[in-house]
Amino acid sequence: MTLAAEKLDQAVALLTELDVDCWLTFVRETTGARDPVLPLILGRDLTWQSALLVTRGGERVAIVGNFDADAIRALDTWPSVVPYVQSIRGELVETLKRLDPRLIAINYSENDVKADGLSLGMYRVLCGYLRDTPFAERLVSAERLIGALRGRKTDSEVGLIRAAVACAESIFEALPSLARVGMSEAEIARLMRELAADSRAAPAWNAEQCPIVNSGPQSMVGHGVPSEDIRVEPGHILHVDFGVQLDGYCSDLQRCWYVPRPNESGPPAEVKRAFETVVEAIRSAAKALKPGAVCWEVDAAARGVITAAGFREYLHATGHHVGQAAHDGGGVIGPRWERYGETPNQVVESGNVFTLELGVDNVAGCGYVGLEEMVLVTASGCEFLSSAQTKLGLLGR
Repeated sequence: MTLAAEKLDQAVALLTELDVDCWLTFVRETTGARDPVLPLILGRDLTWQSALLVTRGGERVAIVGNFDADAIRALDTWPSVVPYVQSIRGELVETLKRLDPRLIAINYSENDVKADGLSLGMYRVLCGYLRDTPFAERLVSAERLIGALRGRKTDSEVGLIRAAVACAESIFEALPSLARVGMSEAEIARLMRELAADSRAAPAWNAEQCPIVNSGPQSMVGHGVPSEDIRVEPGHILHVDFGVQLDGYCSDLQRCWYVPRPNESGPPAEVKRAFETVVEAIRSAAKALKPGAVCWEVDAAARGVITAAGFREYLHATGHHVGQAAHDGGGVIGPRWERYGETPNQVVESGNVFTLELGVDNVAGCGYVGLEEMVLVTASGCEFLSSAQTKLGLLGR
């Protein structure tokens, strides 16, 4: 069974669970603006206006342009392919009349970027097609459906994520023997991208910022660009945020090392304390992460460790879903800040794959201490997919 077939079967079950009769993905030419859900349920581009309908009874209907029809039939995941030439309106309305759904979930969301694939323009087009039909009043958000569909990873998806994690970890393991004092952040970034390419993997996010490399206190912390001018020096913390996309699925990890000064045998005490606090905060989050937990409560468990140790609160969420994207939508393990909308209030489910990531900035004038691990939520808690970094390595020794 293909991945798309697995996810479409999962969608049918979710429609029943959520008491929704039909899910409609409505798109225009997807090379310009692709709905984020398409790689999950279709795996190819569409050219003309297209409607993909899934019902709680298990029907899958693809209403597509005449010249896309044969390619969609060849996928074997859409048993009913309805081609059109001049306008999709007639076939769409007639199909809805036959199905007569009470509720139709469409892809818009105020909270989840991965569930917000229907543009305002296409929403207006859809409403125009449904004008003077009862279906115009039956449209609801597919946010919960898409969030669960992306979030509840199948065994096949977990296997692909494990492989992406292993690939990224192998590159991290090679880095200490290849990175040298005097190399620039940008040189290290290019080296890691070359290692990824050698493993037939792509960067997990835009290549200019994957990896994010920070050396010392003057580096851009966060979503920065590796510098050609900042170089690895003794007394620096070298921090790297990196992941790969392999066979369609991503990893997202952070690791750090200390570069000893000539008179040092290890990191300064405050750097060591910061690192140990970050490790403990991630452990606390992992302990709290289980089915039924609320995302913001898991965040609070980690955040409290950092602040209780006297370090400044980090200014981002503790974790996010990972899947076909490094940031895979759905719930956010974060505080109840307005910018996160309702995502921190979502409930953790078995099958979710999250990052646990946090850090302490400008430690002892040496730079940023940050770690990021990946975990799978299981029926009883969570399993680390990454080999958690628990010791601060030394670079250049």
